[in-house]
Amino acid sequence: MFLAGLESDLDLLKKYFKLSFTVAAVGVVLPVVFTGLASMAFGMGFLEALFIGIVFAATSVSISVVVLKEADQLNTRAGTAILGAAVVDDILAVIVLSLFTSFSHEGGRSGLTDNFFINLLIEAVYFIVVWMIYKWVAPYFMKAAEKMDVNYSVVIGSLVLALAMAWAADFVGLSAVVGAFFGGLAIRQTPQYKEVNSSVSAIGYSVFIPVFFADIGLSMTFSSVIRDSGFIVVMTILAILSKFWAGKYSSEVFGFTKNEGNIVGAGMISRGEVALIVAQIGITNHLFPEDIYSSLILVIIVTTVISPFILNYFIKKQTQA
Repeated sequence: MFLAGLESDLDLLKKYFKLSFTVAAVGVVLPVVFTGLASMAFGMGFLEALFIGIVFAATSVSISVVVLKEADQLNTRAGTAILGAAVVDDILAVIVLSLFTSFSHEGGRSGLTDNFFINLLIEAVYFIVVWMIYKWVAPYFMKAAEKMDVNYSVVIGSLVLALAMAWAADFVGLSAVVGAFFGGLAIRQTPQYKEVNSSVSAIGYSVFIPVFFADIGLSMTFSSVIRDSGFIVVMTILAILSKFWAGKYSSEVFGFTKNEGNIVGAGMISRGEVALIVAQIGITNHLFPEDIYSSLILVIIVTTVISPFILNYFIKKQTQA
């Protein structure tokens, strides 16, 4: 999630805020409603179904970006809409996840106190502090780290900041990934972010991310996948349609053509690593039935794999028009 924050371009978001926010907000609400209701229809409780909806609220556009780049569509209206909406989508998904974990924590205590509203106030203070770090602390902190006569001081400094924010998030009752994500956002707006991004990406993709995927693979069982085939089919269809419709019709409200709307919708379908992280948090904290974990992972994989094909189809249709 630190890398996800590093790759979130808030300048692009500011430029296309209304469009990005609308596409992302609808793209969070529809999957939560559609997949949540479907989960309840398959016999799950309200909170379990709600969390599954949150899993599918996330969007990962890294694959979409590759497709858009290859088709020279990244700087088009549709391309910028996808990128801007992805930033908002990640932020909204993280906030929704934070609220859910605070509200539904098992064992009664989800923060520093036993009072939910006091915990909520503490978490609100945490987000205020995060904003202050983003606005003032991170630039000075990274500048100070850059001046240190230590190898990779900038990278080490960024990791210290991100880990501190992740620890603080966990301490106040939020998920640690919330702090890591906003730590990435804070580093993103500093002059040193390119150096951090290249170094941390190398570490992440060579060590931590493979271990993360290996852990997911070890947790999967194909026997449950066969048993839950109906659930998988329904959730896959709803996961695809909810994001596609959200992107398509929201962008058309802002004057996009029908096919531009199709491109935006297709670009938002992929769930990718963000949904996998949320699902992993869910299974670790027993927020949904363990026997459907493998099925959820499969749905996430299918949406991620199918997204570039759908996107490429509509891009070709656009260029041929």
